[in-house]
Amino acid sequence: MKLGSLRTDAAAIFDRPGLLAISSGALIALSFPTPGFSLLAWFALIPLLIALEGASHRTAFRIGFSCGFTAYGAILYWINIVITRYGHLPWAISVPLYIILAAWLALFYGIATLVARYGEGAGLKTAFTLPVAWVACDLMRSFLLSGFPWAMLGHSQYRTLTLIQIADISGVYGITLLIVLANVVFYRLLRANSGSGVPYPAKSALVLFFALIATLFYGFNRLNEAESLPSKRLKIALIQGNIRQDVKWSPAFRDQTIAIYERLTREAGKEKPDLVIWPESAVPFFFQDQPQDAERIRELARELHSHLLLGSPAHELRDGATVFLNSAFVIAPNGETISRGDKIHLVPFGEYVPLGRFFPFISKLVVGIGDFSPGEHATPLAIGQTQAGLLVCYEAIFPELARDYVRNGARVLINITNDAWFGNSSAPHQHLSIAAFRAVETRTPLIRAANTGISAIIDQNGHIRAMTPLFEEAFKTGEISPGTADSLYLRIGDTPAWLCVVLLAGITLVSWKRSKQNGS
Repeated sequence: MKLGSLRTDAAAIFDRPGLLAISSGALIALSFPTPGFSLLAWFALIPLLIALEGASHRTAFRIGFSCGFTAYGAILYWINIVITRYGHLPWAISVPLYIILAAWLALFYGIATLVARYGEGAGLKTAFTLPVAWVACDLMRSFLLSGFPWAMLGHSQYRTLTLIQIADISGVYGITLLIVLANVVFYRLLRANSGSGVPYPAKSALVLFFALIATLFYGFNRLNEAESLPSKRLKIALIQGNIRQDVKWSPAFRDQTIAIYERLTREAGKEKPDLVIWPESAVPFFFQDQPQDAERIRELARELHSHLLLGSPAHELRDGATVFLNSAFVIAPNGETISRGDKIHLVPFGEYVPLGRFFPFISKLVVGIGDFSPGEHATPLAIGQTQAGLLVCYEAIFPELARDYVRNGARVLINITNDAWFGNSSAPHQHLSIAAFRAVETRTPLIRAANTGISAIIDQNGHIRAMTPLFEEAFKTGEISPGTADSLYLRIGDTPAWLCVVLLAGITLVSWKRSKQNGS
């Protein structure tokens, strides 16, 4: 094939910005579990960058939005399982809600590409503006409207342990920035080699090279340090009851549920665990109000002579009114309840209705006991000589909560969850991949008990040491060393990402001034 023909074919492809944006979105989705082809993330934005060539500001936003909408449309397909199968709402409601969520997240992709294109028009390099804008937008979506930091680009690399160790400095945002920068460099190399007259990205390639070398060098050192840490060990047992969601709260199934957990716990108890963990809402009643049923569980702790942490709804009086909580109780080996932890970050429309006082016609999407109230303090739970931070369900996707617990003294993170809502979809795998970053960021092991899976033991490097299959009755035992909390991220939090927000504002201001000076 002649070079001129190749260039003509390439030009024809470059004239299809919409298809290119969708291609990038599809590649991004494929990099997340499942299927989890994480390497694709390092090249996924190349079609998007090709589509942005010469685009107007409005078109640049649309290209980014199309990419994001495709990516999140594919990643979050399981939202429809939650809403229709377990929320008992029709597809006519489910699909619009799913589209709105995907569009909300896609909005941040559109802003990032708009800012990058705006900056490029003012003479700023895309190798600088796009990584900065991408990280800034990721940070903003992590807290706006309650926040949903799900499936950020960096999360796709959760199994590349050497790479993700830098999360104890920058959080997941540092890995995301590297991925976006790499995409820009690879795109520029591709264009330079296509005979288009685009110069080779020598400076940005050098920056990427040294940044990757430094990141990997740091990762190797941190992994080697962690492997040689002498520490007391804590033997744990994770119990996965695999209780179907449609019978979970049925009074007729209560005894059978407790019997399943008793049987699995006794099997795991043969290995003499220090701590047994049951999942979120494993106890399908108010533990504090049902003394007869609660006594069965207390006797189990005495029998095993182990601490037992179990999920259960709870209630308390606040300002003279009864509020309901999504909680976990810790039972000592003598059968006494020694502490309780409450879920702090609730699921909008799942556990509470945002602005419910003003919009009483909005009902919750899922069937539950009642509107929950958030816990008030990130207070670690005392389990023997170890302090544990409790992350209930999707609290594990919020790094600030894990950071608060560890800063308050926790040296183990416990994530109890009920991922039965997701069905046999990609969501439990995605949930696990995000949770692994909490261990690295805080240098604190995370142990995870899930009703239907995936239950897992994750060490302070983010290494998944053991895990259970989905939708099987199972238990998993293992040993962990309490974490060191030797993490810069614990002290500075998301300051590097906030710096990107400041830079984003600066890029926008500089670009606006230059466009005014140029009369455009």
